[in-house]
Amino acid sequence: MKIIKKTAVLCAAALLLAGCSRSTDVSESSIISSTGNNTDPVSSAEPPQSSSESEKEEISYMEKYKDIIEEMPRDGITEKRDDVTYPEFQRLTYYSTTAERDTPVNVLLPSNYSEEKEYPVLYILHGYYDNESWMARDIVGISAMLTNLCADGAAEEMIVVLPYIYCSKDMPYCTGMDLQNSLNYDNFINDLTTDLMPFIESSFSVAKGRENTAITGFSMGGRESLFIGFSHSELFGYIGAVCPAPGLTPVTGSGMHPGQMEESEMAFEDNAPLALLISAAKNDGVVGSFPSNYHNILDKNETEHIWHVMSSTGHDHTSVTPHLYNFMRLIFKEEA
Repeated sequence: MKIIKKTAVLCAAALLLAGCSRSTDVSESSIISSTGNNTDPVSSAEPPQSSSESEKEEISYMEKYKDIIEEMPRDGITEKRDDVTYPEFQRLTYYSTTAERDTPVNVLLPSNYSEEKEYPVLYILHGYYDNESWMARDIVGISAMLTNLCADGAAEEMIVVLPYIYCSKDMPYCTGMDLQNSLNYDNFINDLTTDLMPFIESSFSVAKGRENTAITGFSMGGRESLFIGFSHSELFGYIGAVCPAPGLTPVTGSGMHPGQMEESEMAFEDNAPLALLISAAKNDGVVGSFPSNYHNILDKNETEHIWHVMSSTGHDHTSVTPHLYNFMRLIFKEEA
């Protein structure tokens, strides 16, 4: 896979940027599969392996499926078809012992959902100031896109969960962009594992295990999905993030972003995910180059991942939909 020369992108002074401590390049190439610091283009001059050597070499899940990643969704994939039934999100509530209150959640079941079958689960996390309904909007296109992909045989049937990720006993909703509000988003990891996941597993016919559980998110939700994925790799076999916000690792000079983990911790000692996909908008005026920072840290740590750059999208649904298009086609492959 060819890797195109990188060009610099300035850090943007916008939402979530309490200070951009360093400038990092965003690659112009739409797709890169990274397995460490090797970023050389594939060369035809490499000596061919014998068939016996190839058979002995184990190919990772990401290496096997990386070529399905596309910069943008194919035309019409989010449009409803006449001969297809499209499910609607169900708005439910569960009691969060973490937040000590009833908490809303949107759940999408396959159109032919049956209690006789067990389904894998995808959790999708919203961004700063948003809520569980942001991702359920028609403009994002989750129901139409996933149903079409399943009808085309390009994705597996799954349950999609859109939680409310602002989690605090004292503050029911986000009141500003500061450290305390950010910590309340960070607290969602406890609600997810203690309250929400057990609720979903007890309410629906769920296929359990990390190989049947995926998580991704947008902006602040992308930062949280990465943090949750690294912290609980025993629970999530597939991890994604689109335009992830700063603060996963420490931001120099920013009191708002002390860091949820150190850069060296962005690696997996055990339970490496089957797939780790990070998507970034080249012209993101909100999180700037922070997605690239995470990509470079993963490269430095030799943590296998797929890096996906969109050249014409922004910090909104125009980036979320392409990311989900790729992530939904990447996860829960029967061969895994």
